[in-house]
Amino acid sequence: MQITVKLFATFRNGRFKVDQQELPEGTDCRSIVVSLGLTEAEIGIILVNSRHASLDYTLQDSDTLALFPLVGGG
Repeated sequence: MQITVKLFATFRNGRFKVDQQELPEGTDCRSIVVSLGLTEAEIGIILVNSRHASLDYTLQDSDTLALFPLVGGG
């Protein structure tokens, strides 16, 4: 299956902004996070097709996964 992965803010550093990836059926969001060298603790928001999703969400063909880091400030 093919999905689009979009990275935001600091996740783009040394990586990409948007990437098309060919993945095996049954791949979940957690697998993508790990393959990017990110930890669960770094993830602020996960969106699949513009809807909130969990790390356990199983991706489908043509999905768009967007990953946002935690943001601090005050």
